[in-house]
Amino acid sequence: MSEKMSKPVLTIFYQFNPWHSSIGGIQTIIRSFIKYAPPEIDIRLVGVGTGDPQMPAGQWHTAVFAGRKLDFFPLFDLPEDNTRRLVPTSVRYTLALLRRNFSSDFVHFHRLEPAIAAFSWRAHKLLYIHNDIHQKIKAAGEHKSVLWQRFPGLYFALEKLLIQQFDRVLSCNSDSTQLYRQLYPKIAQRVSYVHNAVDDDIFYPVAPNTRLQYVQTLARELSIPEDSKFFLFAGRLHPQKDPLLLVQAIKQLADPKAHLLIAGEGELASALRDEITRLGLTAQVTMLGAVNQDRLSVLYRAARAFVLSSVYEGLPVVALESLACGTPVITTRAGDTPNILTAQSGIVCEERTPEAIAAAMQQILAHPEKYPPTACSDAAKPYKGRQVISEVYEEMLQLWSQQRPPVYSSALT
Repeated sequence: MSEKMSKPVLTIFYQFNPWHSSIGGIQTIIRSFIKYAPPEIDIRLVGVGTGDPQMPAGQWHTAVFAGRKLDFFPLFDLPEDNTRRLVPTSVRYTLALLRRNFSSDFVHFHRLEPAIAAFSWRAHKLLYIHNDIHQKIKAAGEHKSVLWQRFPGLYFALEKLLIQQFDRVLSCNSDSTQLYRQLYPKIAQRVSYVHNAVDDDIFYPVAPNTRLQYVQTLARELSIPEDSKFFLFAGRLHPQKDPLLLVQAIKQLADPKAHLLIAGEGELASALRDEITRLGLTAQVTMLGAVNQDRLSVLYRAARAFVLSSVYEGLPVVALESLACGTPVITTRAGDTPNILTAQSGIVCEERTPEAIAAAMQQILAHPEKYPPTACSDAAKPYKGRQVISEVYEEMLQLWSQQRPPVYSSALT
């Protein structure tokens, strides 16, 4: 293939299958990167399989995702990835990468650990940081739910070793951006803040009468009164998100018409069901399991507010999706969500307690006119997927055009 006809190759690394209902903001961002990739670049994803005999692990498969050709390499099969295992999936994924070479023009990592395998690869390497990692590692008490929280010194030593290889480090958390610049002055110029991306083809506001129809239809589906007041949580049922706190907040709210929708799966599912029963809230809380993006957009529009009770965050995509749908956000002071909310698009709870969250819910119910859909959708405008992702790709294509010869040819290896 001549240099003029060749395309740069981007290989994305993360432990999921884009066609599978996998919960998490990282997965959502990667799906958007595939969907909005320009035709001038070839996209590959090294992920995990789901046991599909049409896509056996350990080999390349060419398929279509969101209208875009994608070369997909499942390292191993993982039919269910929404709950933790004794051996973390990130460990299995990293070990499987060690045996292979995925050199490309560009590689994107969305976790640090798998980059252990990339030291010898020829590529322009980019690391995305999706959480306030240092806050996450240092989380105390009952929220020590991540392996590295037990060995923080080892993690920080590994980070210091691995991060030096990256040509670009992008963080969606402003505190993490500043921290990495301070911790690693030799690469400070490579560290940048980046907006998270929301898919505005799916998440957008609708007319008030349409929102009311969503509420009534959803209430009929759940066999509850049509004047129910929905609040929504969506995400992994994990101690980081602390959905138990939301159930306790609904109890504290003491409004029989308030109804909490919980969309997601995870290790806390059983504990959540027990807490709902213990508090006598089986008629006011519905666990929906994992839902796809189209269904989630309906839930956002039916809700009075989207509620986050997280211990730590980066900039959760679910908050942006809710705002883009015209629905206000209630959040604890975790991550960058408090920084993007205005007085008309949400409420920041200064205390992470059931009482504080319930008070915010009551404020939304009492004064919905103070949180108009236009103010919410305006807050999400800087995060539109096409705009945010096209800027990253433009930089990549500019860099590739300046490279002679290219790092990599588009033949799969």
